[in-house]
Amino acid sequence: MEHVIIGNGIAGISAAEMIRRLDPAGAITLIGDETFQPYCRPMISMVLDGSIPHDRLPIRSADFYEQFKIKAVLGNRVSAIDIASKTVSLENEQTFPFDRLLIASGADPRPINADNLHLQNIFFMRTQQHVRGMLDALSNTRRALVLGGGLVGFKAAYGLLRRGLKVTMLISSGYPLSMQVDAKAGEMIQDELTSRGLQVQVEAHVVGFDGNERVERAYLSDGTEISCDIVVIGKGALPAHSFVPRDSIKVDLGIIVDRHQQTTTENIYAAGDVAELVDISRKCRWVNAIWPEAVSQGRIAGMNMAGRKVAYKGSLSRNVMRIFGLDVMTAGIVNPAPNADYEIMTATDRRRRTYRKLVFLHDRLIGMTLVNCVEQGGILVALLQSETAVTIPKAKMLAPDFNYRQLIR
Repeated sequence: MEHVIIGNGIAGISAAEMIRRLDPAGAITLIGDETFQPYCRPMISMVLDGSIPHDRLPIRSADFYEQFKIKAVLGNRVSAIDIASKTVSLENEQTFPFDRLLIASGADPRPINADNLHLQNIFFMRTQQHVRGMLDALSNTRRALVLGGGLVGFKAAYGLLRRGLKVTMLISSGYPLSMQVDAKAGEMIQDELTSRGLQVQVEAHVVGFDGNERVERAYLSDGTEISCDIVVIGKGALPAHSFVPRDSIKVDLGIIVDRHQQTTTENIYAAGDVAELVDISRKCRWVNAIWPEAVSQGRIAGMNMAGRKVAYKGSLSRNVMRIFGLDVMTAGIVNPAPNADYEIMTATDRRRRTYRKLVFLHDRLIGMTLVNCVEQGGILVALLQSETAVTIPKAKMLAPDFNYRQLIR
């Protein structure tokens, strides 16, 4: 059996490990566009802020490919999949045949439309190489501009603040992390960041840059300009599937897969940031581009590719982050649309700087936000994933000393 995996990230290597465990003799070819050994992508922001060195990023040993008998083809992107001939082609014109294929190509940074993007010191922050470039530039930089208030933008701003730069965050929403937290938690996060020196500007976007080889200023849509000598574009990411044949494999935002991570073409699977599958809380297709989902989906895909028919219940969004003096944890639906069926319960303690929000649909917890009271957050995530009915008065769950474990049987 010829197994080909597109993607050297956690989804791809989790699938490869599972295939090898179940199929000791099958051939595995793993194709990746980066040349690094597998590393923890979420931790690149910790390299930027200085809390860990580069050598802490690898998540597998140097002999990982040899140990698992994997043929690693690194440093080239996939250009096409030929369904009829069952081959994968690379940009360097190499081709690889497959019996079963996994697309775990992840996501690419969302581009922006602005003049003079070629200037030096304008970065995305998606890969280890991006962060290496940013760190090399820091010795001659003092003023940073971060575009975007999502997770990437927030992590970039946080890291650059910790490096001692003056940072301006330019966002289109009313507060940072608007896709991950609600307005109350967003206000607490913004207050914490601004107290540490971050400047936040809303309702404007960059239309161009200027400088002598290196970026020196950004021009905004409202006619103003901002001085800067380093720029980080953190406007999110888009699933990387430009090489996928749309006439054979159905694609929406991500590649649509069933409960077995299989695409609309037999023996072709997708997992991780590129895959779109049912979200447990939302009950519709969704792309949850987070590390734990990539691990789980990669393993499920690997089992099915190796001949084990295993179904995945669905994905669930969740995030945990430390923001100077704030611990924040969210999961599921945190900003529900107006709907009489939703029941939202909140509790705030200004003295302790805590905030809790629980979102219910009838007797089912479908979302939560915790600020500075995250110790039982894992149990709440388990409650969301299991879809366990809440049979006690919901108001009891907001008590500071409530033990959520009693809800899991």
